[in-house]
Amino acid sequence: MKLRIGDKVRFLNEVGEGIITRFRDKDTVFVEVEDGFEIPYPCKHLVPVHTELILNPEVENIEMELETILSDSIYFIIEPDHELPSLVSDYKFYLFNSSSYNVSFSYSVKDDEYFQTLKHGELGAYQKIFLKQVKKNFFKEYVYHKIECLFYKNMHYKSQIPLAEILYINEKIIAQSSLIEHNEFKFKVYAYILKENFLEKQIIEQTLRPEDMTRLKSIKEFKQPQKKSIAKQRIKDLSREIDLHIDELVDSHSGMTNAQILNIQLERFEREMEYCLSNRIKKLTVIHGVGNGKLKQEVLLILKSIDGISYHDAPYKSYGFGATEILIH
Repeated sequence: MKLRIGDKVRFLNEVGEGIITRFRDKDTVFVEVEDGFEIPYPCKHLVPVHTELILNPEVENIEMELETILSDSIYFIIEPDHELPSLVSDYKFYLFNSSSYNVSFSYSVKDDEYFQTLKHGELGAYQKIFLKQVKKNFFKEYVYHKIECLFYKNMHYKSQIPLAEILYINEKIIAQSSLIEHNEFKFKVYAYILKENFLEKQIIEQTLRPEDMTRLKSIKEFKQPQKKSIAKQRIKDLSREIDLHIDELVDSHSGMTNAQILNIQLERFEREMEYCLSNRIKKLTVIHGVGNGKLKQEVLLILKSIDGISYHDAPYKSYGFGATEILIH
């Protein structure tokens, strides 16, 4: 039976339940009961009734060991698919949370000058999540790894500074790194520490500098223009249009690959979509053209992940088959 910090448990031999707050040793945990008191309790006399930390169905629980519990860390893991370097054909990337904190994370890779988010979500305490699998032949295309994390607990906890790291790992660095054996992985892995020393006190609050006070004062004293009557106000245009043809976005795309062009188009679309959502724009028309349909397909995949909108083909009379109209409710 796996027990983790944050698990809701019921006492096996008496009435009552609580939440695991910390470990005393491998056989005993502290349980916070309803009145707020923590009591030590043997693991074998507890029954889990609800796990709050399984936030993502893709994550895997890490087998609990006392050494792991006492050394909170966040790792970026690269696992080859064979123990002999000469026979490796694939690498798997993982985010490994060996800490008692929940993690809100995003994982991105760099494509030319832009980053593309491949995965984001929630990772519970003492859990790992698979991020990406890459063929060895294409490893050189995945040398920049950007990981951003926010740390929290479902109880009282010590605030931690958010994590924002960009790792550069090429084949030369891999060759010079040491493989580590870990029972959570089939093969030995390369482990890169993203964050450690969770138990150290960190100063989160910052004092205001004189220039900050001056800036705040100017904001406070800024006079808003007097409101005009509704009859005199200009009617705000609540619709926008964006053309995603690459010629409209960059001065020259000579030498760009199709993947690079697509990334630029999608990034521009996402920025425009965020603007419309933030500024209460009611309609956005996206001109993506016909082509091979790849750009339209990717745009529709993004739209499917956004709540509070509907979309359909834009009027044929105005755009033919090359545009999508988005309505923001």
